Amino acid sequence: MPLFASPVLASPVLAIILQQAAANPVMSFLPLIFIVAIFYFLVFMPMQRQKKQQAQMLADLQAGSEVVTTGGIVGTIVSISGDLLVVRVKPDNVKLQVSRSAVASIVKTEAAGEEKK
Repeated sequence: MPLFASPVLASPVLAIILQQAAANPVMSFLPLIFIVAIFYFLVFMPMQRQKKQQAQMLADLQAGSEVVTTGGIVGTIVSISGDLLVVRVKPDNVKLQVSRSAVASIVKTEAAGEEKK
């Protein structure tokens, strides 16, 4: 079966594009460039944005904030010294020393108040 037997490929415009793509090697890389651009906008940009938000959250930590660590421990920050945090964990008010990078998120005070009701 010849290449141009299909009605879609029989269009003269598509035939010209295919001939130019075969003659010009840059045109053969065009789909690859589009795929890379799509991956950049769908994967890498959101990942960079999330990293920036995480870094900003870690920089904005302060005493009195309720946080969740990457290990799942929920506690309140008592003090901060450089890269180390002292976190008070309920119910026995145990104090743990954790790294600043171990903080996964800050617990929203509104959400904590709704859970207790």
